[in-house]
Amino acid sequence: MAIFLTKDSKVIVQGMTGSEGMKHTRRMLASGTQIVGGVNPRKAGTTVDVDGTEVPVFGSVAEAIEKTGADVTVIFVPPAHTKSAVVEAIDAEIALAVVITEGVPVHDTAAFWAYAGSKGNKTRIIGPNCPGLISPGQSNAGIIPADITKAGKIGLVSKSGTLTYQLMYELRDIGFTSAVGIGGDPVIGTTHIDALKAFQEDPETELIVMIGEIGGDAEERAAAFIKENVTKPVVGYVAGFTAPEGKTMGHAGAIVSGSSGTAQAKKEALEAAGVKVGKTPSETARLARELIKG
Repeated sequence: MAIFLTKDSKVIVQGMTGSEGMKHTRRMLASGTQIVGGVNPRKAGTTVDVDGTEVPVFGSVAEAIEKTGADVTVIFVPPAHTKSAVVEAIDAEIALAVVITEGVPVHDTAAFWAYAGSKGNKTRIIGPNCPGLISPGQSNAGIIPADITKAGKIGLVSKSGTLTYQLMYELRDIGFTSAVGIGGDPVIGTTHIDALKAFQEDPETELIVMIGEIGGDAEERAAAFIKENVTKPVVGYVAGFTAPEGKTMGHAGAIVSGSSGTAQAKKEALEAAGVKVGKTPSETARLARELIKG
């Protein structure tokens, strides 16, 4: 099993003909993803040769869905145009929109997130500023390297792209049902809680790894959800134990004010919910391995 993305997912790429879009389309195809089209109004009606695979380019997301049955879009569009690209995907009622773009104005993200809600949340948004998601051996939507792990028993949800890759690699001997990089911006679509709920309901996920970071209260809210709703073992890691107070660190959402949003406060909230929390990524991987083998 997998969450949100399976071998049957039909994926289009908004911004496929740009340099980043093309590079990662090539990688997604090589990892077995069903890429059924790209979207670029200026190149509609053409095809692009991607390492021997002819991929059609459509003028809109709606046209791509009509012609291919696409149910996932991966968005590689510059920050200034990301909002309109996501709104177009929402209007077309595509099931899943994976927004890779970094540097999207928070106001724009809040606007398209609210717009999705006003349309009945028919489109699940992952991101922005995220690596996407992968169900190893089935499909890969985004920029996660496909060759660092295998299919297995662990579900991973992470704010950090780099730490997503590290935990996937460190636990490659066990493998993953799905790994979801939700992004670290102050406003995002899919949250830790959304992924936790999906992994709890997935019969093949035996253990969940949750990676958070300083700033905001997402991890504290996830801890409360785990305590009430998750029966599977959860292992956590919170990045930013040494971050100075009041300073933004990397991700736009990672700001600490007093004790609010600190790694220690998040660690304590998670442990109070029964989550084993590692002090380092490697310790987190060790805890996960001990739990799943025990």
